[in-house]
Amino acid sequence: MRSSFSLLIGATLVALTSAVKFDLKAATAMEQEGPGRCFSQYVPKDTKVLVTVNVGQGYNQRVDCTIFEDGEQPNVFAKKRDIKDEYNNAFDTLQDGEINICFTNTLDDGFVSSSDYYREVDVEVNVGTEAKTIEEITKNKHLPNLEEQTRVLEAMVDDILGEMNYLKGREAKLRNTNESTNERVKWFSLLSLFTLISLGVWQILYLRSFFRRKRLID
Repeated sequence: MRSSFSLLIGATLVALTSAVKFDLKAATAMEQEGPGRCFSQYVPKDTKVLVTVNVGQGYNQRVDCTIFEDGEQPNVFAKKRDIKDEYNNAFDTLQDGEINICFTNTLDDGFVSSSDYYREVDVEVNVGTEAKTIEEITKNKHLPNLEEQTRVLEAMVDDILGEMNYLKGREAKLRNTNESTNERVKWFSLLSLFTLISLGVWQILYLRSFFRRKRLID
């Protein structure tokens, strides 16, 4: 039982949370190209998303972050300049599509880029009910750590149950459609068979009557 519960929680974490940790190399303003280093995740419309960024120490460097949404109408949710330590941003998606989180690390004027200049960046993306719960907990710092974890896990399980109920409803709808289609195909096949038999009988009777008029048969 404990093993099954652990597997369920593990699957939930994969489904609802994305996290990545990397070293972001610094470059001068002239060397910066494009949006920088980006990460993306598909999120449905009207879904709560919570992006948490932690930036390590680094001298003479400025880490900027841009969060935007791809789609028919691109939307920019946040542009944060010079992130220090932790940065949180929560928003609701406006359409189905990819959420992009891009980072740049710019050296101060007068410095030359080298492998010695970089800052460690830790990014975590929470989606759906989990994001709402974590956002609420962040606003209410008085909750004990164990209670925070319990509420997050409860929200994650609720999300899984909701998704399972949705898939169950979709399965029932598709099954009903399939059964209805099979029923229609059956009656159409019977009608086609009856029509062919009737046409064959009519042809036999017609030919028999024709040959009798021509006195070819008795």
